[in-house]
Amino acid sequence: MDGTVLVADDDRTIRTVLTQALTRAGCKVHATASLVTLMRWVEEGKGDLVISDVVMPDGNGIEALPKITELRPGLPVIVISAQNTIMTAIQAAEAEAYDYLPKPFDLPDLMKRASRALDIKRRSRSAPREEGPTGGIGDDLPLVGRTTAMQELYRLVARVMNADLPVLIAGESGTGKSLVARAIHDFSDRRTLPFVVAQANDLQGAEGPSMLLSRAKGGSLVFDEVGDYDDDTQARVVRMLDSLPESAPRILATTQIDLTGPMEAGKFRQDLYYRLCGVTLHVPALRERVEDIPLLAEHFLARAEREGLGLRRLSNDAKQLVRAYPWPGNVRQLENTVRRLVVTSGEPEITRAEVEFVLGSQPAMEPLRQGGEGEKLSAAIARHLRRYFDLHGGALPAPGLYDRILKEMEAPLIEIALDATGGNQARCADLLGINRNTLRKKITDLDIQVTRRRKLM
Repeated sequence: MDGTVLVADDDRTIRTVLTQALTRAGCKVHATASLVTLMRWVEEGKGDLVISDVVMPDGNGIEALPKITELRPGLPVIVISAQNTIMTAIQAAEAEAYDYLPKPFDLPDLMKRASRALDIKRRSRSAPREEGPTGGIGDDLPLVGRTTAMQELYRLVARVMNADLPVLIAGESGTGKSLVARAIHDFSDRRTLPFVVAQANDLQGAEGPSMLLSRAKGGSLVFDEVGDYDDDTQARVVRMLDSLPESAPRILATTQIDLTGPMEAGKFRQDLYYRLCGVTLHVPALRERVEDIPLLAEHFLARAEREGLGLRRLSNDAKQLVRAYPWPGNVRQLENTVRRLVVTSGEPEITRAEVEFVLGSQPAMEPLRQGGEGEKLSAAIARHLRRYFDLHGGALPAPGLYDRILKEMEAPLIEIALDATGGNQARCADLLGINRNTLRKKITDLDIQVTRRRKLM
């Protein structure tokens, strides 16, 4: 481990311990008890990593994060704090700290995280397009993605990981719901306790629920694909949740269907739904984060090499095809495809023809729709807004919600209308029923790119 680490903590013992440990690991260390001094070092360009306490005699470490980011974009900051509440973790995540550790922390664990942060910082200088996920919890999370949707998911995981609330993880098959559940457990205070995944058949019989609780102890218990449970199994889960002991495990559940539809149709118990959805996390489909596809492909190629399957790379044409493919089976389908290409390719570079051959043998799949084919627009919007409010874990969203929601609806409406009219603004304004000048203003305000072409209808 090499690099320069800036340590800021008003506790002399912590400064001494960190300085000695980091120095032994091969780092240069500058340590201070002053936030003002830390900020001066940052401004002077010193340091490859910052480790900072929150409450300092002359300021707040979390409140300084935006300024550090402004002065030194990409400089990772690990926040440590004796105020080890969920709010501190939330604030650190919202301020885009690289990581957050409550005091007292485990020194080997902190050293491991510091090494990873320095490694990411070093790789970002030499190969910025090949680094791992950034922002939020960062490379610690066993999920790959740098798109806005994934960064938001990272931050939400940081918010809920130690909250005493059940978590419902929703997403299509193959998106990585089980990875999110595992991440919530592995980064929580329960990480040393059991992580138990329960299938419907695990709940059968008089002893099923009690055996699950016995296995999970005070760790985490995940009800897998709870939307597929029959009436009897749902009833068993309700009775189990109503009689949880004091040392109960953290309750999580996964589902690949929107449970509000079956619930309203009487096919999923209301009482179970509200016991499970303390907080709802949505894992985006791969088609909702297309920019992550090349990154994921590289990740799986690197994993295959580590497993001894050989060093392979995708040709530029192959990358374009992989990126353009719809991946209805999501990340799981992409991973299986990449592994097959690694095994079957005869050369170090995987060609477009090889990708076409493998994709041509994929079974026809349609992505799971969260709503039915005949779902009304108002119902889809209502479903989205319910999930949006759920994601705030009982708190209210930031003020100005009305204008933000209208803007999010307005932009795709205008973009699709422009596409349908071949970029002809006069026809688009007529289609929308608004004045042409109004349309032009909205295009400018919403930063919509207009491409004029002949539209074949």
